[in-house]
Amino acid sequence: MSTAAAAAGRGRLVVLISGNGSNLQALLDAGLPVVAVVSNRKAAFGLERAARAGVPTAYAPLKPYTDAGRSRRDYDADLADVVARYEPDLVVLAGWMHVLSSAFLDRFPLRVVNLHPALPGTFPGAHAIADALAAHAAGRIERTGIMVHLVPDEGVDDGPVLATVEVPIEPGDTLDTLAERMHTEEHRLLVEAVTRLLADRQR
Repeated sequence: MSTAAAAAGRGRLVVLISGNGSNLQALLDAGLPVVAVVSNRKAAFGLERAARAGVPTAYAPLKPYTDAGRSRRDYDADLADVVARYEPDLVVLAGWMHVLSSAFLDRFPLRVVNLHPALPGTFPGAHAIADALAAHAAGRIERTGIMVHLVPDEGVDDGPVLATVEVPIEPGDTLDTLAERMHTEEHRLLVEAVTRLLADRQR
């Protein structure tokens, strides 16, 4: 039995998404125990992926809060309430495009896991792959990579590292070709890291 299969049914994952949900699909395909998917975007295709797998979903938009003059912390506190209903052992940020504040993170201490398409200490933020490609074009780097890390505080793409993998940048790479190779590695690395973390928590 694979490690991922052995972890299935043990623990509970809530996955937060904002878009296509290909990393969510990797978790589902690996048989990991995803009990709910939450999106801050109504049109996120990841919600359809979850529905096809029979996983409950929730839509938690930020706009009603900003329209009402409420703070991001108000939103994060209410988002934490939504997530807490599913009693997660881990909360996995898989393409979640929103920096979470302590109003959320303090509810799930050392249980929030993020995937970021860059190596530790490099290229934080939403444009990490494009930033790496630009750095390569300028002759500053030969490779980039991916990390999975815990999110203990409000630092952006920073926290205790669970797993990394390097991805070479090849001559002639475009944003699309590099992103495609990165996504393939992301799916594998995220499944491995979450599986290992679930197993560690069970022990």
